[in-house]
Amino acid sequence: MKFILVLIICSGIRGECLDPYQWPKKYDTMYECLQAGYHHSSAKLEEMGPDNVNKLRAHIKFYCQEITET
Repeated sequence: MKFILVLIICSGIRGECLDPYQWPKKYDTMYECLQAGYHHSSAKLEEMGPDNVNKLRAHIKFYCQEITET
């Protein structure tokens, strides 16, 4: 079993979210996937910068989905 990370960037001002983005890497455990989710979410917020985050009330949701590889 593997896990995929899915990130969703949303705007609290607009009340909408971008299409979910599936991270290309697959993770061996839920723990690794969740660690990556927090890391990549934080990095994306830094990339967006405080002005954009505050202006748009941007936030990032993520989840890890279990997949079966054949």
